[in-house]
Amino acid sequence: MRDKVREFVVAALADMNYDVGDVTGDSELGPAGLDMESLGMAELAVRVEDEFGVAFDDEEAEGLALMTLDEYAAAVVARLPVAEASA
Repeated sequence: MRDKVREFVVAALADMNYDVGDVTGDSELGPAGLDMESLGMAELAVRVEDEFGVAFDDEEAEGLALMTLDEYAAAVVARLPVAEASA
């Protein structure tokens, strides 16, 4: 499931005109961050919620922006119901 979430996020970022590039390395925002401003994170959060039914609150947004793509995918999977997460 993590791969499915990762693929969705990469496609969403590309659709949002973000340079996916090397999101596993260091970024301007910090080590290994997605390097997105708050509006970008908000749009990504809406897309993830629409696709997977997983929501993150505003207090979590800063931490999400500093995650690698794999960490972000893992955070989404961690919020899925057990049956979906193991699919």
